[in-house]
Amino acid sequence: MQPRDPRTSQFIRSSMAREMLDPETEHRLALAWRDQRDEAALHRLIIAYTRLAVSVATRYRRYGMPLDDLIQQGNLGLMRAAEKYDPENGARFSTYAAWWIRASMQEYVMRNWSVVRTATNAAQKKLFFHLRKALLNLDEDEVRRDGLSASVARELDVPEEQVEIMLGRMSGQDLSLNVTQNGEEDGRDWMEALEDDSIQTETQVLDELEGQQRREMLYSALQELPEREQRIIAERHLNESPRTLAEIGVDLGISKERVRQLEERAVSRITRTVQDAARLQMTA
Repeated sequence: MQPRDPRTSQFIRSSMAREMLDPETEHRLALAWRDQRDEAALHRLIIAYTRLAVSVATRYRRYGMPLDDLIQQGNLGLMRAAEKYDPENGARFSTYAAWWIRASMQEYVMRNWSVVRTATNAAQKKLFFHLRKALLNLDEDEVRRDGLSASVARELDVPEEQVEIMLGRMSGQDLSLNVTQNGEEDGRDWMEALEDDSIQTETQVLDELEGQQRREMLYSALQELPEREQRIIAERHLNESPRTLAEIGVDLGISKERVRQLEERAVSRITRTVQDAARLQMTA
């Protein structure tokens, strides 16, 4: 592990010494930024929660990324959250910002963990960040009976073929394509054997735009939920380590069954809102 940059250490210390915003102050600052574009209010709101970016960054260091880069990505996610946050929705800014901070860091980790693009869909992203924990939780008898890939797929509720792909990618090291295939100097490089199957630029742009639209519809639908349901969805589906129904029930002072009912209702509301928004876009 590389020694920490003194400037990074200073930033961490100063972040931890920042003020803690109460809900009323946080709400007032968010309104001032949204309605009046008050940059002083935005600066105070973001600075108060740089500690959150630092905290999340320390958890992602295990992927071998520089801490200062992770913190920078977290701050980018924090600014993105401030730009999109609706203070009248009822949810705390810190809860909303935490999701954007994690999303920004996860994208950075997946983009830089290997020269090969590691996670290209939701299932692979889930596998990348939860595979290690899933392997530790597996039952040895189950693995012997059903095989490793099938056991992991069942544990994480993802397709078995996606597990096999991710296990293969994470088990080897990156190799140079300039290495000769037969190991001799006069042999052909692996680069020469690759087929150019890249998609057309126009198709790529359209796919990215469509993906961005889907994400924005999902975030909008999430913000329309009551605060308690937002918290349940965040804890159950957006956290790096999802919490159990019982744990959330203890925090909220309700039964596990009630948490399950609220989660089911929230998912139904999000699905309906996203479907309605998609239909409107198709008829527009």
